[in-house]
Amino acid sequence: MAIRQDEEVAPNRYRAASGRYYEDFTVGDVYEHRPGRTVTQQDNAWFTLLTMNTHPLHFDEEYAKGTEFGKPLVCSPLTLAILVGMSVSDVSEQAIANLGWKEIALVAPVFPGDTLYAESEVLQKRRSKSRPNAGIVTVKTLGRNQHGEKVCVFERSMLIPMRVSDVD
Repeated sequence: MAIRQDEEVAPNRYRAASGRYYEDFTVGDVYEHRPGRTVTQQDNAWFTLLTMNTHPLHFDEEYAKGTEFGKPLVCSPLTLAILVGMSVSDVSEQAIANLGWKEIALVAPVFPGDTLYAESEVLQKRRSKSRPNAGIVTVKTLGRNQHGEKVCVFERSMLIPMRVSDVD
């Protein structure tokens, strides 16, 4: 695995490197995304209102008490969004484009107050047929809560640039 190096932008002055180029990915590598992220009820209420999700299970505590969960659930697209966001610095901060997500599975509920942790495994990579200076990288991201329980898993493919110096 290639280690990202800070870029020297002037003598004795460095800028943090961020993201990976196509060449930095190796099938089988796993990136642990840290820090974790605790999801609050405020996050949950804001997200449900921003997205116009009117299901009371996400923001009406009295309604939620009467469900099998007994308390509000975090809106599942928020869980997915947080896990994707956690992975950006490791897998897609250099990306030209997201190409798609698939096999999204929400395997356990997430509640306000839960802390999410994520990791991504590189499943495959190949050079782009239409862009000679880029490749397609597919990762599988797994999200767990503070108890180590799997809560979400999905695959994501991205168009990742190659280093300019590596392309003729």
